[in-house]
Amino acid sequence: LPYLESGSNLKPGSGQPVSRARATSSRTLSQRKPAAPPVALNSWQPLILLQVQAKLFSSLRQRQRQRPNRNTVAHRSANMPPKTGKKVAPAPYPGTKAGVTGKKAKNPLLERRPKNFGIGQDIQPKRNLSRMVRWPEYVRLQRQRKILNMRLKVPPAIAQFSQTLDRNTAAQTFKFLNKYRPETKVEKKERLHKEATAVSEGKKKEDASKKPYTVKYGLNHVVALIEAKKTSLVLIPNDVDPIEMVIFLPALCRKMGVPYAIVKGKARLGTVVHKKTAAALAITEVRSEDKAELSKLVQTIKEGYMEKTEESKRHWGGGIMGAKSQAKTRKQRERAEKEIKI
Repeated sequence: LPYLESGSNLKPGSGQPVSRARATSSRTLSQRKPAAPPVALNSWQPLILLQVQAKLFSSLRQRQRQRPNRNTVAHRSANMPPKTGKKVAPAPYPGTKAGVTGKKAKNPLLERRPKNFGIGQDIQPKRNLSRMVRWPEYVRLQRQRKILNMRLKVPPAIAQFSQTLDRNTAAQTFKFLNKYRPETKVEKKERLHKEATAVSEGKKKEDASKKPYTVKYGLNHVVALIEAKKTSLVLIPNDVDPIEMVIFLPALCRKMGVPYAIVKGKARLGTVVHKKTAAALAITEVRSEDKAELSKLVQTIKEGYMEKTEESKRHWGGGIMGAKSQAKTRKQRERAEKEIKI
C-alpha cells in the first residue's frame, strides 16, 4: 500500500496529502513517482523458480535424514507417555518374609552418642605402635647387620653361609643327632660308679657299661677330627659371631673330603650338646644299627646340598637395594631407553 511506505504523507483512500503542522518538504504530489505496475515474467524467470524449489527440496531431504529414527527403542521409550495403572511390587528377598523390611526397630530409650576425638575429648582408639618402640640394642644391631649384608657386596667365603640346609633334611639330621646326645653329669656319674664297682669285683669295665657313642663338639676338637679324617659328617651354624671363627671350615672339609652342611642356628646345635650355643658338631662313630641311616643321610646331604651349592660358592653376595633405590634405578633405565628410541 502506498500510504504504508516510509516517508509517505497521503491519506488512506484519497490522493490528497496529509496536512502537517510543520511541512518542511517542498515536494508536491505531482512530483512523486507513481507505483510501479506488475511486471510480466520473462522466459528465464521460471528456471530460477525451479532451481529455488529444487534447493528447498534437497535441504528438506537432508533434514529428514539427520532426524533420529522414531522406530528405535530409545526414541520410543523417551517419547512414550507415562504408564498408568498399578505398579507391581518387587519379589521379596529370599530368606525374608513378604512385607517385612530389613531395618530393625530402634529403641527410643537408647540415645546415639557419637564420639569426638578432638583434643581433651573422648579417649583415642588403640593403635599399633610397634614401629615407634625403642628396641633393645641387640635387636637393632642384628637388624642393621642384616640390612648391611643385603646392601653391601659380600665375598663368596662369607656369602656361602646364607645357603643353608633345607628344612626337611635338617629335621632328619637333628632327629638323628638326638640319639647321640652327650651324657649329662648325673648319667656320667652313674656310669663311672658302675665301672668302678665292676673293677673292684675283678670284672672288666666294658662288661659293666657299653662304650658311649656321642656327638663331638668344640671348635678345636672338631678341627682336629677333620684334619685326622675321623668324622663322617660336620654341621656348621650360619650365625656364628664373629664369622671368622668358622669361615675356614667349609674349605677345610672340602680339602679333606669330609661331608658337611651349614644349618640355621648355633643355639639349635647347642641344645644337642646341652649348651647354649655350639660352633660346630661332628659325628665320628655310630652304633651298628644306625650305620645304614647315617649313610643315607650323608648321601642326601651330598646330593641335595653340597652339589647344588657348589656353584654359588664362587659368586659374590649382597648388592640387593631397597624398594626406593630399585624404583629410582628403574625410572632412570626407562628414561634412558626412551632417549635411545627417540
